[in-house]
Amino acid sequence: MEVELLLLWELFKEKFYTKYFPDSVRYDKEIEFLQLVQGNMSVAEYADRFKHLLRFYTMTMDEEWHYRKFENGLRGDIKLLVKGLRIKEFPTLVEMGRVMEKTKKEAEGQQSQPVRSGGPSGSRGGFSSKRAPYPRPSPSSGSKGSSFQPPVHLVQSSHSRGLRCYNCGGPHL
Repeated sequence: MEVELLLLWELFKEKFYTKYFPDSVRYDKEIEFLQLVQGNMSVAEYADRFKHLLRFYTMTMDEEWHYRKFENGLRGDIKLLVKGLRIKEFPTLVEMGRVMEKTKKEAEGQQSQPVRSGGPSGSRGGFSSKRAPYPRPSPSSGSKGSSFQPPVHLVQSSHSRGLRCYNCGGPHL
């Protein structure tokens, strides 16, 4: 009974492909399958495309060739993670590829987020974390009444850049 069903299925496939997929289309799809790699596709998209194009592959293949072809077409970063697992079943290989891809994206997302310090507001003690445009001059330690005089080149360059006084906003340092 099984042999009869297998023969009927093969006959149906042959008639179906002959009617709806001319030889030129089938051969193009077979070449596309042989050259298929993940590229920018997700693992799920790659697996779907792989299964679709596999239908057009005319050579007989065993299960090992099937999963090795898929594994070798994975993007390098995913292949590196999956290959060491030595998975021998195609559905398990696809699932592990999806899991590794998701885990890798989550890890990359955590690395790209800046580290915040000082609590939920991102500031310490209620003070703004914005810095002054330049450090405030400290009075000289020698006399209490003396005021700080910046070097001449700082005064001239500050006027050309539009720096303002820290206290009053005037055009002086």
